[in-house]
Amino acid sequence: MSLLRHHDFRHLWAADIVSQLGTRLSFIAMPLLAVLDLNATTMQVALLRTAQTAASLLLGLVAGALVDRMRCRPVLVVADIARAVLLVSIPVTAEFGALTLAQLYAVAFLAGVGTVFFDTAHTTYLPRLVDRGMLVDGNARLAANTSIAAVAGTGVGGFLVQALGAPFAIGLDAASYLWSALWLRTIRRTEPRPVRGPRHLGHEIAAGVRFVWRQPILRAIAANTGTVLFFQSANDSIMVVFLVRRIHLSPGAIGLLATVGLVGALASSAVTGRIAARLGSARALLLAAAANGVGFLCYPLTRPGVGLVWYVLAGGIAAFTIITRHVLAVSARQRLCPPYLLGRVSATMELMTWGVMPLGAVAGGILGTYLGLRPTLVLSGVAILAASLWLVASPLRRLRDIPEPAAS
Repeated sequence: MSLLRHHDFRHLWAADIVSQLGTRLSFIAMPLLAVLDLNATTMQVALLRTAQTAASLLLGLVAGALVDRMRCRPVLVVADIARAVLLVSIPVTAEFGALTLAQLYAVAFLAGVGTVFFDTAHTTYLPRLVDRGMLVDGNARLAANTSIAAVAGTGVGGFLVQALGAPFAIGLDAASYLWSALWLRTIRRTEPRPVRGPRHLGHEIAAGVRFVWRQPILRAIAANTGTVLFFQSANDSIMVVFLVRRIHLSPGAIGLLATVGLVGALASSAVTGRIAARLGSARALLLAAAANGVGFLCYPLTRPGVGLVWYVLAGGIAAFTIITRHVLAVSARQRLCPPYLLGRVSATMELMTWGVMPLGAVAGGILGTYLGLRPTLVLSGVAILAASLWLVASPLRRLRDIPEPAAS
């Protein structure tokens, strides 16, 4: 049976796709707003990326422990509504000419808090809606939403910023979170109430950390993804500045280039399941990790004119492999982890991966300022390629597929 015929998954999917589109609008609109309207420096734009991801570092483990104590759907709905209220404040204050970088930083951080709780609950929720045998397909379809959003949202976002302004694009993101909350409210399945007993937040957090540390496959995936996201964040934190001030592109051109390159992500979402079936999920994960580094090494080759083809190639390869790696890594986590620990394990993995992003953004700003924009992009690409060694050194190199645990 197609998962889109599954009522509850279909509504989760519908909530996710529009929310992802809105998120992509803000992803490109916020730094453009800072650069074009508020005349932000390279370091200030990097700090904006830091603010967007700092909550993962500060609150990730606590969010996992709390989500394991609660039903997931109410967490998802509240996080959506909170982010909508926060983001709508940007176009309102911009309309009165009162928008500042300080407000951008505050909204980015607080919306990031909502995203930490949303993402942890979202990963924990899927195994409660579908059978474990459907997890790869379910994760691939949700990753397809990310791909569609990347292709459509980034391109449309660039043109919206150019035509109507960045605050308008951010306002659309706020509306997308309200859409998501409405669809999540229509899911029928009643979640079981988590088993209650003596609880100690510190002990619960420690249980999730211990599980990841002692599980060699999850430990290697966390180390690989953490290294990749640190240097990907360094890359992303200076990319808009690089394209505007070194390649001399307009917001519309930036959006168009990103759209062409991120077609690779859409293709990946369509074929990841077949790649995993043909090669084996463990082998596919190793291959995607190595190819990811090759893609990022193409970014610093970008030049004006014909040299823009390197940006398109980099975006295509990087986006394809990011989605493939993400689908397989999340499916491995859901497969190897017992359900009662999934929220805490997800939060531990998020801390070890997304939690490094604010540090990477700061590093990108510092390196971009003092080393130069292009050398920083080269360094990031080399480090992302080297990160695949974490997986090569793990039991994954001897496996075809990621196995079910001996005891669930």
